[in-house]
Amino acid sequence: MQKYHAPGLAPVRDESGAYHITDCGEPAYEARFLQTWGFYDERASVQADDGWTHILPSGASLTTQRFAWCGNFQEGCSTVRFQDGGYGHVGVSGAALYGGRHLYAGDFLDGLAVVRYVDDGCCGHIDFEGRPAHGFRYLDLDVFHKGFARARDKSGWFHVLRDGSPAYEHRFAAVEPFYNGQAHCLTRTLEPVIVGPDGTVLVDLMNQALPR
Repeated sequence: MQKYHAPGLAPVRDESGAYHITDCGEPAYEARFLQTWGFYDERASVQADDGWTHILPSGASLTTQRFAWCGNFQEGCSTVRFQDGGYGHVGVSGAALYGGRHLYAGDFLDGLAVVRYVDDGCCGHIDFEGRPAHGFRYLDLDVFHKGFARARDKSGWFHVLRDGSPAYEHRFAAVEPFYNGQAHCLTRTLEPVIVGPDGTVLVDLMNQALPR
């Protein structure tokens, strides 16, 4: 059994298959699936005998289309992998938000999602209509958090601004998202440090004198 999500249903599995139950522990519908996941935007991702789809709280499929895999709805959109292997996004009606396919597509957050493009294998941010949010592409990329997104180019990891441009010139072996103006990073020699929004090292965590 997994967690309950609005409208008060939780994914479960028993000898009859996978389905959802109400807060009273009763089946929410008669249908059974191979896998069921939580409801988001009153739609749940399930794996049926004929493929993946989203269902409504009644157990009815959102559309007749079947996918190779479905994510969960976030901001009225869900990542899907189409039967041809390409990734994209569908809206609450189940229809594709845009044409074309990507090597990979992540969830939307604050109106933007990360995709890995087919033409060069690099990552960029797109809007709900599938349009690039900026002209930058990176080897790896994350969604924005506190105004910054993690990114990687051939020189290492760093943070980018909302317009996609690097927030600073320095590169690290690893970076975490910013938390109230500071981010935990690993230098190229794998030493943990705390950096500010301009990439300046604020705290050298392994070389500070603390009382014992």
